[in-house]
Amino acid sequence: MGHTHYFFAVRIPEETKNSMKQLIENWQETFPFSRWVHHLDLHITLAFLGDADPEQLTAAQNLVREALKDENSFSLQIQGLGIFGREDSPRVLWADTAKSQELQLIRNQVFSACGHAGFQLETRPFRPHITLARKWNSMTRFEKVLLDKNSPKPLNFKVTDIVLYQTYLNRTPKYEAIAIFPLKSR
Repeated sequence: MGHTHYFFAVRIPEETKNSMKQLIENWQETFPFSRWVHHLDLHITLAFLGDADPEQLTAAQNLVREALKDENSFSLQIQGLGIFGREDSPRVLWADTAKSQELQLIRNQVFSACGHAGFQLETRPFRPHITLARKWNSMTRFEKVLLDKNSPKPLNFKVTDIVLYQTYLNRTPKYEAIAIFPLKSR
């Protein structure tokens, strides 16, 4: 049994997740990845905490709540597909989001709050994305042209809250919201 992991993320609304579910089902026929993310687990990670002791987790929640208390909800757009890993055999397929200053600001605040709570966080530059699938599973080479050919129509949604998720590796869906931080409606 693995450790429980925690992470802060943008929650994607149910309606958007349901729209993505249909797209994922279509993409499964085009892209032979081993593991596909359950549509209810779709999110945009802002800060991955990993394993956490309860006091540190509480401190992070308090600091994130304080950091976000005056932040407004905002619109975000899913547009395009991308990959991480080798171009001929990628390890991750993801949906891209349009550039958003609001998202960058929220991420910086959450990331900073988690750092102040004592978490050692990822140092790579923030690349907002929604993971769709992992582990290319084919003898054929991945063709990058497939990304553009299968790119979804832009899909808009409103970011209304940030969520602290807990991971359960033995369940599907495997992420459970354990704390919700609402953004102010505009």
